[in-house]
Amino acid sequence: MTWTEVQHAYPEQWVVMEALESQSDDEQWKVDSVAVLESCADGMAAMNCYRHFHQQYPLREFLFLHTSRSKLQFREHRGMGIPTPIAN
Repeated sequence: MTWTEVQHAYPEQWVVMEALESQSDDEQWKVDSVAVLESCADGMAAMNCYRHFHQQYPLREFLFLHTSRSKLQFREHRGMGIPTPIAN
């Protein structure tokens, strides 16, 4: 799914996703296609769900975000674990 499709399917919700197609350039990670794994009640639940997936499948790229964000673009922090969204 594209981010626009996710926003329409899960309006005003926290979602945990797996990045299916993405690209990195300079310290930015841009996600083009995702699979939604879970919608969550709040940010803390989304972070806990993210951690669960990340621990279970450490080589796959997971992220969590509220669908009010305008785009799927992040600062890349290699080795830090959680990508940081770039301000809208």
